[in-house]
Amino acid sequence: MPDPDVAAAARARQATLTKPPGSLGRLEDLSVWVAACQGQCPPHQFERARVVVFAGDHGVAAAGVSAFPAEVTAQMVSNIEGGGAAINVLAELAGAGVRLVDVAVDCETPLSETIGAHKVRRGSGNVAVEDALTDDEVAAAIDAGRRIADEEVDGGADLLIAGDMGIGNTTPATTLIAALTDTEPVAVVGRGTGIDDAGWMRKTSAIRDALFRARPVMSDPVALLRVCGGADLAAMAGFCAQAAVRRTPVLLDGVVVTAAALAADRMAPGARQWWQAGHRSVEPAHTLALSRLGLEPIVDLGMRLGEGTGAAVALPVLRAAVATLASMATFAEASVTDRPADPAP
Repeated sequence: MPDPDVAAAARARQATLTKPPGSLGRLEDLSVWVAACQGQCPPHQFERARVVVFAGDHGVAAAGVSAFPAEVTAQMVSNIEGGGAAINVLAELAGAGVRLVDVAVDCETPLSETIGAHKVRRGSGNVAVEDALTDDEVAAAIDAGRRIADEEVDGGADLLIAGDMGIGNTTPATTLIAALTDTEPVAVVGRGTGIDDAGWMRKTSAIRDALFRARPVMSDPVALLRVCGGADLAAMAGFCAQAAVRRTPVLLDGVVVTAAALAADRMAPGARQWWQAGHRSVEPAHTLALSRLGLEPIVDLGMRLGEGTGAAVALPVLRAAVATLASMATFAEASVTDRPADPAP
C-alpha cells in the first residue's frame, strides 16, 4: 500500500494551508495520494514522468470491427516515433517523455531494435475464432511489460503512463472487461475509432463469440489475456502490476489500458491503490471498468483516441495537486488568521 502515515500527514498539512478546508476539491485528494505513493510529505514534483505506448495488431480487425484498416497501426507507430502524433504533442506539454514499444505490430521488421526489443509476435490472433496467444506468448508478453516497468523505474521514472496503439484493440479490450465484470456485450460495446451501425454489430458479434470461447477460463486473468486479449494487453497488464510492485504511481489512460489494468489487479491484488484514472473515454466499457476498480477519472473530455493522450492531459492537473500541497503557505507562515476552532459543547 501507499504509506498510510504519510497520507495522514498530507491531510493534516492540507488543513493548515491558506484556504478553507476542501476548497481545492479533488486536488487535495490527489495530493494526498501522491504524497503517500512517494512516502514523503510534502511530495516532490514529478521529475521524470514517462509515457510508454504499447503497440500491437489484432487479427479481429479483419472482421471489420474498426473504421480504419489494419495497416494504420504500423503507420501510426512511425508517426509516433517521428514525434507527429497527439501523444507526442500532449506529453511534451505535460512534461513527460514518450517511449514506443512494438509488442505485436504486424510487420516483418520493427522500426528499430530499441522499439522492437520486446516484440512477442506479429499480430495477436482473431479472438472471435481463435486464441489471441499461446501459453508461452502470454507469459512472454506479461514478462515484457514487467521488464519495461523495471527499466523505466530503474531509469528514474517517478510517474508512469501506459498508452496503446493498435487498430481493432478496443474489441479484445471490451471482451476482457465484459468477461471480468460478467457483463453482456451489448451493454459495453462502443464505437471505437468511429464505426457505423453495421460495424458496431460486427464488433458486438465478435465480442460475443470471444466471450463464448472464454467461458472456461473466466476466473483466470492470465488465461483471459491469452484467449481473448492480446500481446499488447498482456504487456500492459504486466507493466501496471509491476509499477505497483515497484511503488511507482501510474496514470491510466482509456478503455484499452484500463482493461489491461483490470486484469492486472486480479493478477496482483491491491495494485489499483497505485493507480489513478487519467480520464474517462466515451467507450461504455471504460466507465464499467473504472467503476469496478473504484477509480474516479481526473478529467472527462469526451476523448477516445488512446495512445496515452487522456492521461497526458490529466498529468498537469496532478502536477497542480502536488504543487499546491508542497508550495502553498500555511496560515502561520503567511500570518493569516485561521478560522477559529469549533467551541466546546
